[in-house]
Amino acid sequence: MPLTQATEPLNTPLTVAQAMQHARQQGLDRLDAQLLLCDAVQQSHAWLLAHGGDVLPPAQQTRFLSGLARRTTGEPLAYILGDKAFFGLTLAVSPDVLIPRPDTETLVEWALELIPEQVITTVLDLGTGSGAIALAIQHQRPRAQVTAVDASEAALRVAQANAQQLQLPVTFRHGNWLAPVAGERFDLIVSNPPYIAEGDPHMAALGFEPKQALTAGADGLDDLRQIIAAAPEHLSPGGWLLLEHGYDQPVAVAQLLTERGFSNVSTRFDLGGQPRCTGGQRPT
Repeated sequence: MPLTQATEPLNTPLTVAQAMQHARQQGLDRLDAQLLLCDAVQQSHAWLLAHGGDVLPPAQQTRFLSGLARRTTGEPLAYILGDKAFFGLTLAVSPDVLIPRPDTETLVEWALELIPEQVITTVLDLGTGSGAIALAIQHQRPRAQVTAVDASEAALRVAQANAQQLQLPVTFRHGNWLAPVAGERFDLIVSNPPYIAEGDPHMAALGFEPKQALTAGADGLDDLRQIIAAAPEHLSPGGWLLLEHGYDQPVAVAQLLTERGFSNVSTRFDLGGQPRCTGGQRPT
């Protein structure tokens, strides 16, 4: 159902059930409405069901209607609520970072296969955004030494706050791709870089997210090319480079890796069955 523009703020007090009904009348699906209301009243879904006749206090009603108005403009729910679940972690998000997506968990799962639990392994996450990949790896592999890079200072502030909240010792660097780690080598490099082509019609649905974290040239491969070209000098012998990409880019990414001398090049598929990540190993 298409969303409609929210009406003027209501002056009459709403019960919990009436608030849900109002959200549905504005075009929200039931789950979004429930999540906005749970956030406003700081209670669980079960509480909503048991308290449908309760009248919302003014502050809670105002918070709910504000979130409703934002959602009806198409703003992602994660930005309204301020957080997003990823690989078992709750991460703060803001419009300075991409919203972590379940597809990216494919990259984390592959990375974890390559990181022994009891061995100190150096890992680099390029374009960390909210810190989702780096923090998920660090959480699952406490002995890993994880470094995360981003060109956006605002994004790094979000990632650093997440690391502090989760008490995970990721090291953060500011700069473009591999420039901040000049002269350093890692056992594993991972990245979910921008990979959408300029002018792609899908961008219309992503207008609230930072464009610089989404698009990469006419074919969407500009940043992937840059990372692949520079990565061998920053990998230990036998080290791996794992990259997330678009569903229509696995062949191109695999070719770029092969041309740069990577071996054991292969592709992993996301939960929807789409080719999502391609990686290769630097020869020993």
